[in-house]
Amino acid sequence: MITFDHVAKDYPGTGTALRDVSFSLSAGEMVFLTGASGAGKSTLLKLIATLERPSRGQVILNGRNISKISIRQIPYLRRQVGVIFQDHHLLKEQKVFDNVALPLVISGTPYREIKKRVRAALDKVGLLDKEKLYPSMLSGGEQQRVGIARAIVNKPSVLIADEPTGNLDPELSAYLMGFFVQLNSLGVTVLVASHDIDLIGGLGKPVWRLKEGVMSIGQHHG
Repeated sequence: MITFDHVAKDYPGTGTALRDVSFSLSAGEMVFLTGASGAGKSTLLKLIATLERPSRGQVILNGRNISKISIRQIPYLRRQVGVIFQDHHLLKEQKVFDNVALPLVISGTPYREIKKRVRAALDKVGLLDKEKLYPSMLSGGEQQRVGIARAIVNKPSVLIADEPTGNLDPELSAYLMGFFVQLNSLGVTVLVASHDIDLIGGLGKPVWRLKEGVMSIGQHHG
């Protein structure tokens, strides 16, 4: 499903974010990625989302070497990968419904199907009653949940999340992590970067650690 083969990522002027990272995440697996700020977690997720290209090594997604695909193929690839970043990149001038609908509009989904899927996604994150509001009318936590609804509306086979509970209170954080576990139980491959060790330790999933760009793969905790 996702394989990193001796992947490194250098940023000119700021040094190496990842050095010689190799791992394989099978279809239907769920793994937490942890590590200090600056350990390379965001970079690793951006490589999977094709927002960055590796300096060395290969990133394989569903059997394809995505380090080499053309710009034209990237939108097709992104339909398979739901991405949740800490900065949710919501369109401020668009209502919540339209923000969540965006990936479906881009892929040419019929409007009746869009309506059904957007409402289902908003319902899952507890925001169905907010579909007509603008992002500025929502709290930070609610905006984060809109970002999550947008990431799952396409029913992607892979979901990657970078500190998805960063702006949320403990109760909501626990609810959302439980929601990711539930998605995983439906067959979605899930990779979540989080520094909330207390929260992820109790969920019975493998925890992988990044330290100064080097990966160590731990086993189940809890």
